Amino acid sequence: MDNVQRLRDDYYPGDLGFDPLGLKPEDPAEFRTMQERELSHGRLAMLAAAGFMAQEAVSGKTWSQQDVGFENF
Repeated sequence: MDNVQRLRDDYYPGDLGFDPLGLKPEDPAEFRTMQERELSHGRLAMLAAAGFMAQEAVSGKTWSQQDVGFENF
């Protein structure tokens, strides 16, 4: 029980071995590119969420409560 929290030798951060659809690239360079893309998209999503919260703080309404009329389009 001394090595309960010890990481395996083949452990790579973020790679938990869960890939039921087989989307993980075999090429290490392509795997690194996919990781960078995932980080970029995650950061963009966090910025978008911050924008929703800022809009709600300023207007007092959530994005779904905004009075947007699409009748003129």
